[in-house]
Amino acid sequence: MATAAPANASSPCSPASILPALQWQKPMPIEQFLLVGAGGHGMVVLDALQSSGTQAQVSVVDESPSQIGKNVLGLTVQRFDPAMNMTGQRFHVSIGRNDVRARIFEALKAGGGLPSTIIHPAAMIARSATIGAGTFVAARAVIAPAASVGEGGIVNHGAVVDHECVVGDHCHIAPVATLAGNVRLGSRVFIGAGANILPGITIGDGATIGAGAAVTVDVPPGMIYAGVPARKIR
Repeated sequence: MATAAPANASSPCSPASILPALQWQKPMPIEQFLLVGAGGHGMVVLDALQSSGTQAQVSVVDESPSQIGKNVLGLTVQRFDPAMNMTGQRFHVSIGRNDVRARIFEALKAGGGLPSTIIHPAAMIARSATIGAGTFVAARAVIAPAASVGEGGIVNHGAVVDHECVVGDHCHIAPVATLAGNVRLGSRVFIGAGANILPGITIGDGATIGAGAAVTVDVPPGMIYAGVPARKIR
């Protein structure tokens, strides 16, 4: 993550802190682009690409035999070959599950692939925010000043990452969830839809927060918390 050149001054909030090589811009002429994952989340990501006006030749691939041959927003799903040569190939892993997304992301990156960040045109990104390679930011999501989101993550529809939050790699912040100021998430954390994390809370690696939860205490790594106020389930 690094700071790029200043964004258009006419926009009050824009993805100014995403490396130009990683940001999906409008338009971004790339000869080939690989979208890995053809399920519901893959459809959302593809819609964001199409909404951005990209001129890239996008290929949608999936490792599930049941997905191959399906039509997703006008594109036919092809078989994903994990052994394919990824050198210099731009890709985005559009899979909701953190563990599966992280596994594929790291394998493709290790093989020379170039993970690309995708941001819906209707998302709001503060100029001082930073977003890692391969993360997806959906429509109506907000990433506030001085917030940081790691690699390979998802900030889903209407989710809020407030000021000075730090989100680790391969996290998923589900629709309309809110991280208040100065929240810290480890890697591979899942925040359920509509959950609220109070200011200054820390949530450890691999933890899961249930939908609609209100988290008022720190959550240790690997734990599942749910409810209002959120309590340990297991």
